[in-house]
Amino acid sequence: MSKTIVNLTLPAVIGAIEDTLKTYPHLYQQTFSMPQPHQELFVYVISRVSNCYVVIDDSQQLSINFKSLPGFCEETSPILALIHEGIEKIIKKAAQQTTDQIPEGVDPEFAPSYWFG
Repeated sequence: MSKTIVNLTLPAVIGAIEDTLKTYPHLYQQTFSMPQPHQELFVYVISRVSNCYVVIDDSQQLSINFKSLPGFCEETSPILALIHEGIEKIIKKAAQQTTDQIPEGVDPEFAPSYWFG
């Protein structure tokens, strides 16, 4: 009988992110429904947590309830805290990039209407 190593952290973090985003306002949900911010959030969280692996027989069916895994069960869990922290950082970064793209005030002497009198 063959055995397989399964990383439980990946689906658990994905499930926790999806459940957490449901508690945020619609604008946040809409932002993180786009691939890039969603991927950034996943990478932010997954790179800061310890992975959990199990070995199963190939004949076994694996069903994961991430809330039953250590670190996911309570509202004050470090993983949920990382998700909230990641959301905040990604939103702030996006806001800063938007602010950086807004041009500063234009000197009236350089405006086209001043060129011709």
